[in-house]
Amino acid sequence: MDTQQTEKGQIWEKTLNELEMLISKANFVTWLKNTNIEKTENGIVFIGVPNSFSKEWVKNKYNKFIISALRKIDPSIKDTEYIVSNKIKPICEKISTIKLMPQKTEESQQMEFKEFHETKESLNPRYTFNDFIVGSFNELAHAAAVAVIKNPGTTYNPLFIYGGVGLGKTHLLQAIGNKIKEDNEKSQIKYTTLEKFANMLISSIQNNTIHEFKEGYKKYDLLIIDDIQFLSGKTKTQEELFHIFNSLYEKNKQIIFSSDRSPKSILDLEERLRSRFEGGMMADISEPEYEARIAILKSKLQTKDIDLSEETINYIASTIKNNVRELEGALNLLLAQSKLLGKNLSTQELKEIFNKNIIYSKKKITFNKIIKTIGDFYEIEERFIFEKSRRKEYVLPRQIIMYLLREDFNASYPYIGKKLGGRDHTTAIHAYEKISKDIKNNYQIKDEIQKIRDCLYK
Repeated sequence: MDTQQTEKGQIWEKTLNELEMLISKANFVTWLKNTNIEKTENGIVFIGVPNSFSKEWVKNKYNKFIISALRKIDPSIKDTEYIVSNKIKPICEKISTIKLMPQKTEESQQMEFKEFHETKESLNPRYTFNDFIVGSFNELAHAAAVAVIKNPGTTYNPLFIYGGVGLGKTHLLQAIGNKIKEDNEKSQIKYTTLEKFANMLISSIQNNTIHEFKEGYKKYDLLIIDDIQFLSGKTKTQEELFHIFNSLYEKNKQIIFSSDRSPKSILDLEERLRSRFEGGMMADISEPEYEARIAILKSKLQTKDIDLSEETINYIASTIKNNVRELEGALNLLLAQSKLLGKNLSTQELKEIFNKNIIYSKKKITFNKIIKTIGDFYEIEERFIFEKSRRKEYVLPRQIIMYLLREDFNASYPYIGKKLGGRDHTTAIHAYEKISKDIKNNYQIKDEIQKIRDCLYK
């Protein structure tokens, strides 16, 4: 047997042994067991898979695990590529053990899609502009939304709203839909999430009703798709969305998307689709400032017909800074505790409840978890974070760690410098000020930090 081929087989066997410990047995057998190394060139490992579907799935779901396992065996490995190999046959013997679903008749398939496309707009009537608080953190997105309502399909098309979790994107999107429907009852409106869109697409492919699926979406006057970031890596979904987008756009039908990041930050997104997203109006929603948090709390209290002291409202707004959803959650916690005890809570009692239920959850996040989260996010070894290297790929993650330790955990500058390789406190101050400035001026840094926070606090 060829020596090189034997070596490749041994490397892949060791890699698979590593991967088998990281993922479930069912997933390992289905997606990874029946693979091999076809060749290696210039530090790139070409992995053979049985078909194009497996290629997409393994690449999107397991590539990071595979690269990590390969580098443990051979640190010189730079990257991976996936190729369909005719030497590999799919695992067919497993099919007989799967309980097949009853076949749907053509009539039932048509009814399923008719029901899907003719349901109500999927809009929640409680999301309106009346209770949407506008501040500097969201005023651009709000102004764009109002402009869309006045001239659907012409002023800003598409409208792409992005920002972190819990900042009111869904509220704004649905408020647009509700207002357009109020102004014109005949408007055909569809609100959906990308996940639901993708699931219905898969179902249409399985049931051979892809034509009905596409035609159903092309009839709308307003199409709203939430959480578009989950398009990442979904090749077929991107392809079909691209064609639906073009069909609606050519008819001057309004299209609105939301995402937790800007189009430039969505990985594995086809350039033609990215170009469509960026071709209209992009508006970001950031974290609400203190005054906006006060206004949001007062609006929520008015809706619930409950009074709280100014001191209590100010304390909540000063403590909960990240997003609107956290504010509402903190308020609900306070009201539930107040009802349970049968009295209005003092500020001291409020602080004790918050320390126990909200602030404590952040205290459980260790320094090591922050380091690991950022190391994983930027795909660098943790040791480089502590070293004195000034290489850009290490400096930025290090500065973001310093920023988060100060901003989210109120750590002292001397403590931050000491923890990050014994650096001077002035280095920590510089890092905090630099990242604070970058967040205001660089949407990519802002997106990355929001994503890191989502990973930390999930």
